[in-house]
Amino acid sequence: MNIDAHQHFWQYNQQDYGWIGPAAKVLQRDFLPADLELAMASVGIHGAVSVQARQSLVETRWLLDLATRHTCIRGVVGWLPLTAPDAQAHIAAAAANPKLKALRHVLQDEADDHYILREDFNRGIRMLGPHHLAYDLLIYERHLPQTIKFVDQHPHQIFVVDHLAKPRVKQQLIEPWRKLITQLAMRANVYCKISGIMTEADHQHWTSADLQPYLQTALQAFGPRRLMFGSDWPVCLLAGSYLRWHQTVAEFIAPLAPAEQNRIMGDTAIEAYRL
Repeated sequence: MNIDAHQHFWQYNQQDYGWIGPAAKVLQRDFLPADLELAMASVGIHGAVSVQARQSLVETRWLLDLATRHTCIRGVVGWLPLTAPDAQAHIAAAAANPKLKALRHVLQDEADDHYILREDFNRGIRMLGPHHLAYDLLIYERHLPQTIKFVDQHPHQIFVVDHLAKPRVKQQLIEPWRKLITQLAMRANVYCKISGIMTEADHQHWTSADLQPYLQTALQAFGPRRLMFGSDWPVCLLAGSYLRWHQTVAEFIAPLAPAEQNRIMGDTAIEAYRL
C-alpha cells in the first residue's frame, strides 16, 4: 500500500492562513479530500496522513472529522496545547479518536529557537506515550542541535522529522545539516519524511540534481526502514506538481530493492503512524 505521509487540507481565508502570503497565490483557495484523491490517483497512492496547517483545536477536530468521513485519510497529525496546564485532558479527548496518530507544533516559527527544550513542552511530550501517539518535528537546520538534546530526553517516543529538517537547498549548502541530521538519525526512535524539499530549492529552476545530495544523505542516515514519502501537498505546488515530486522520489529510489522501495512508499509510514 502506497501512502502519502504528509499533506494538508484547508478552507482558505486570510485571517486563519496568514502564512500564505501574496507570493503564494496558488495556495489561496480551498484544498479538500476530493482534490487530494485526484492527485493521489494520478500516481497510484492509496492513502494519506493529513497534517495540521494551523495551531488550533478547531482545525484538529475538523481534520479528525474529515478522516472519519473520507477513507483516503488514514491518519491525522494534529495540534494540541501541550504546554497548557490541562494538556493531559486535551490529549486524552483527542486520542479517543483512532484516526489521531500524532501531534505537531510549528517549532520552526517560534521566536525562541530553544522552545523545544522548555520544561512545559517536554512535560506535554511525556504524556503522549500512553496514547501511542507519534510526534512530528517541524524544524529548520538551525534547530538540529537542540532537537538532538530533546530527542535524547524521550528515548521511547516515536519522532518523525518533517521535510528532512529543511536543509538550505536553494543556497546549495549541505553542512552543518549533513553532519547534524546524521547524528539525529543515530536515534532509532526517529523516522524522517522525504518531503518538502523542492520548496526549499529555487521554486522556478530546481532540478533533481539539486536535491540529490540531500536525498542521498537522508538515505544513508536513516536507511529505507525509517524513511517515508510525503508530498507536502498542496504546499508543494509552489515549486511543482504532485506528479513531478512523486516522479522525483520514484527515480531516486529506483535503484533500491523492491522491499526497500515499499518501505519508503508506504510501509514505513504504516509502522511509524500505526495506520
